[in-house]
Amino acid sequence: MISRRQIVEEFRRSRAGMAGAGILAVLIAMSLYAAIAIPLESFRQWNNPNYWVDYPRSAAPSWTNVGILGPKAPQHIILSYPNDASVSRSSLNGINLVTHTYTVDFDYDSYPSDFMLPYDVKYGSTPPILQVDVSRPDGKTFRIYYFSLPPSQSTGGNEASARVFSSDPKVSENLRNYYGDFKYQQDASRPEIMIFSDLQHSAVLKGKYMFKETFYLFGNSDAVEKSGVVLGGKVYGLMGTDESRRDLAIGLLWGAPVALFIGLTVSIASVLIGLVYGVIAGYKGKRTDEGLMRINDVFYSLPTLPLLVIMSVAIGRSIFLITGFLVIFGWVGMAKISRSLALQIKNLQYVEAAKLMGQSDIRIIFKHIIPQLLPLTFASIAISVPAAILGEAGLSFVGLGDPSIPTWGQILHDANSAGAAASGVWWWVAPPGFMIAITGLAFVLIGNALDSIVNPRSKKI
Repeated sequence: MISRRQIVEEFRRSRAGMAGAGILAVLIAMSLYAAIAIPLESFRQWNNPNYWVDYPRSAAPSWTNVGILGPKAPQHIILSYPNDASVSRSSLNGINLVTHTYTVDFDYDSYPSDFMLPYDVKYGSTPPILQVDVSRPDGKTFRIYYFSLPPSQSTGGNEASARVFSSDPKVSENLRNYYGDFKYQQDASRPEIMIFSDLQHSAVLKGKYMFKETFYLFGNSDAVEKSGVVLGGKVYGLMGTDESRRDLAIGLLWGAPVALFIGLTVSIASVLIGLVYGVIAGYKGKRTDEGLMRINDVFYSLPTLPLLVIMSVAIGRSIFLITGFLVIFGWVGMAKISRSLALQIKNLQYVEAAKLMGQSDIRIIFKHIIPQLLPLTFASIAISVPAAILGEAGLSFVGLGDPSIPTWGQILHDANSAGAAASGVWWWVAPPGFMIAITGLAFVLIGNALDSIVNPRSKKI
């Protein structure tokens, strides 16, 4: 039997195997990054529209916005407290003033599509006042909002969580006070244009803008829990967004650990079940072999995809149920292979010696036969992973996957339902398809490299 050290040395000399291992290392790094750096809430709230309300709809990736073939489109900007805000506190006649200042370096050739100012304030009986000032690169400052929050509805205090939109009539009303600063009268019904336009109303005024959100708090226990600035744009993030405003980069990153979990769980369980099943059939022989192989033939002849569809509809679409369904139909091939090898190994001298020593059949199977097949088992596990990933992706694509979590197949299903390909939203279609293909390729390369090492009849890679 080939030793473990020999397998490792031969694998290192395989270019295809090392390429597959490199891709797998990248996928593992993506999975770790998703688990450590990305909030778990984004995984849980993937299908909650309210969670993604600050993101743009069907925005292209930011790296496509080079501005060579046309105007440089505005990037969607999301700033929030406390990460992006400069906070100052002061007091005026017993009133606490809390100011959150956000700086935006606006260097684009067209105006933002809109803007939002989210806030969340806890207060007592007297409602706070929110004042918003915008300082422009030309030194002018516009006060675009000054209004009190809704009064408290309970004796225990209140919490106001809302957004100031650019379409708010109060914003337009405040901006009319600055008509005289412009050469031509501005349209205050489009505040995003008036704020970001130069005084001649001829082009976008580029430079640094400062949004100052000042909260006038009248109670000692009043507190600002949240604030922010959201500028609407046409490009966002590394992978853009979909029709539901979800950040596709987050979906693709979360899809990596899900795909590895499904692929490895299904392949390991299927191969181990098939290994034990086939070895028992081959070692016992006679009626046991005949009966077990007839059962295997029944499973082998069943139409897998239609049955998976029926089981998903009738039983459920949980990711754990789908994993179990794939295991049910994934063990039959390994059972045939391990049976044929067990028929050969059971006639070897050390197995006959174990029988003469009175060892039980179970001990002989698990101590003397199965260990001889473990190198082949590892190769079979690697080769089986792509089929498991494609099985889940296929179910998700036809709408029978787990809709509560982001998987690459589910992302493709949503893209197909929204007609993304016909609409030219390629970033919604190509990346998840590429991730499925590259993950399958990684395990195929690793599996073929291992198979060529442990199986002398295989062709060297």
